[in-house]
This record gives sequence, structure tokens and C-alpha cells, in this order.
Amino acid sequence: MKFLHTSDWHLGRQFHNVSLLDDQRHVLNQMIQYMEQHPVDALIVAGDVYDRSVPPTAAIELLDEVVSKVCGQMGIPMIIIPGNHDGAKRLGFAAKQLQSSGLHIISHFSQMLTPVVLKSAQAGEVAFYGMPYNDPELVRDAFQNKVSSHDEAHQYLCERMVEEFDPSQRHVLISHCFVDGAMESESERPLSIGGSDRVNHEHFLPFDYVALGHLHQPQQKGQDFIRYSGSLMKYSFSEQHQKKGMTLVELNEDGFVSAQHLPLSSPHDMRIIEGDLQALIEQGQCDPHYEDYLLVRLMDKHAILDPMEKLRKVYPNVLHLEKPGMLMDADQAMGRARLARGEMDMFRDFFLEAKQEPLSEQQALAISQVIQSLKQGESL
Repeated sequence: MKFLHTSDWHLGRQFHNVSLLDDQRHVLNQMIQYMEQHPVDALIVAGDVYDRSVPPTAAIELLDEVVSKVCGQMGIPMIIIPGNHDGAKRLGFAAKQLQSSGLHIISHFSQMLTPVVLKSAQAGEVAFYGMPYNDPELVRDAFQNKVSSHDEAHQYLCERMVEEFDPSQRHVLISHCFVDGAMESESERPLSIGGSDRVNHEHFLPFDYVALGHLHQPQQKGQDFIRYSGSLMKYSFSEQHQKKGMTLVELNEDGFVSAQHLPLSSPHDMRIIEGDLQALIEQGQCDPHYEDYLLVRLMDKHAILDPMEKLRKVYPNVLHLEKPGMLMDADQAMGRARLARGEMDMFRDFFLEAKQEPLSEQQALAISQVIQSLKQGESL
């Protein structure tokens, strides 16, 4: 059996007030094209389908397009669980009725112990268990037990699932959690404060494969069959070097065979570039990827008038600007001297930046007189 493990679609997400929906549609179309050329037995989404519990209409319409193509036109089952960004009850609306169409949404604990069973010639029956995103309070309320941490909650839920195992089947777990020791990114919303959200991977060992969601970097933890597929695309500048995509998983009658990362590319990459303003402008004039989403770090050590406008003439999608150059050497003698410059010197710099020409002697005399009159007024 072969199936695709994905997670953290975050449909409807905005990044620095820029909608990523068109980029998400592009990436999802790549995923669909892969399934058209390489048939699989199922598509898994391990949580955070949407970016917020009440998603925008356009995000709902995009998910509807994907489900219609995957389940309707291609006949490939989809199995989805909610993540911490999703509204579980909204996501699970009409879940029972949708099962007959091939869409399986496991959004409540009452569905958790009844796996979605799929058959293949290579692996026989494979039971997919979905663990909806949960916290200790939800588990205590649902099962009337005394779990006090995410780790204890996951241990308890895994034990309940294992009790239901049919030894003639292979077993896959879909979960949305933070496995202890895994690598996180800036774009992930914390599940708790102080590290209490960490879960031990050993609870997952009885399963043949564990399809994890929540962390945006593709990685395995503890065992090769316990994996995060990572998000479909980049959602923060901290992810600029991560290889985004989906995971192709293969099982046979003995269990786990392999997991292969399949790359996906977005129309706009997320990059951090740095340098002096003029050098970056010259670079942008010949940069083939000038439309990427950028964080720019300006290394110029002097004030620049409206650098964002200048940069966006060559890099239209500069989303954030930092100026570490202005802080460099601030504790050194040269830096202190620069900060101690008088009003006249600072105005000369401003005028040169604004007009692209130096002050004339007549203009300098006029400004000097204005500064002197202001100082005299302050001393009265």
C-alpha cells in the first residue's frame, strides 16, 4: 500500500497581511498532479487544514475543490484530523454522511477507536486511527480520567487504540502533537507554555506508521516510521532553508517499508537577504526570483529615507525590513561620535538622501539660522 502523508495546509493564512491562498492553490495542484501520475491508496492530512477555527470563505472553497478532485474525480480516500488551528466541530460537520464519498474526518473522540480500514494487495487491510488534536483537559472530560499533561493524554489514547488492534491488520496513527526533541519553527502556534506540550515518541511504537502534524519541518523522531511530513509550503522566514513537500509512505504485509519526501514548490519562495541598499537594488535588477517574499536586512550604517519604497521598485514583495547596520559599532568611539553629531550635520544627510544633491551654501545658511533661532527660543 502507498499513501501520501501531508499536514499543516493552513488554508487561508496571511503572511505580513499578504494572502497566501493563490500560492496554496498552486502547491495543492502539484500534489494532485502527482496523484494523477502516481496513483496512491489514500491521502492523509494530519491536522491544521485551515489556519484558524473560522476560516475565510475562499479557504473553504479551495478545500472543496481539492476534495472534489481527490475523492470525487480520482476516487482516492482522504483521511483528515483537526489540528490546534482548526475548529474540530466545524471541520467535522456532516462527517458521517461524507464517509460514503471517501472523505473521512475524524474530529471527535467517539470516532477515534473505529479505524478507517483500507485494503491493498501488498499490505492487506490497513487500519488508519485518527487522534483528533487534544489537550489534557479535553481527555479528562471525555474519558473521566486523571491525565495532567499532553504526554499522559497521548499515552492514554494510544493505549486505548492498541486495545482495539486486529492482529491481522497493519496499523497507522494520525496525530497532531509536539514530539519531544523534534525541531520547531517560528510559524507554529505553541500548544502550551513551558514545554508541557511535549509527547514521548515511545507511545507510538506499537503502530506500523505514525503520520504526525503540527511541526512544519519534515523530520522523523525516535524511529523511521514516526514522521512529520512538514507543512506544504513555508510560513515564516525561519523556514527559508527547509525543504517543503509531502511524504510518500509504503507498507506491506509485514508493516513499514519506506517513507520518501516528495518536494513541492511555491510560486513565491521565502528568503532573507542582506547588504547595503545600493548593492541590493543592483542585485534585484537581475535576480530571476525577484518576486519572492523577502525579509531584508539593511547593513547601511547611515539613515536612509524610505528604504522600503526604493527596495520594492526591484523587489515588489519585500514584507519586512530590519536595519542592523544602524546598530553596528554603536558602543564604539565611531558610533558614539556619529550619534553625537549636531543638527546641521544630520539635516545635511537628510537633504542629500531626499533630494539626491547636497545643500547649497545659501540653503545651509538659511537652515543654520533656523536652528539657531529654535535654540534661542528653547533657552528663553
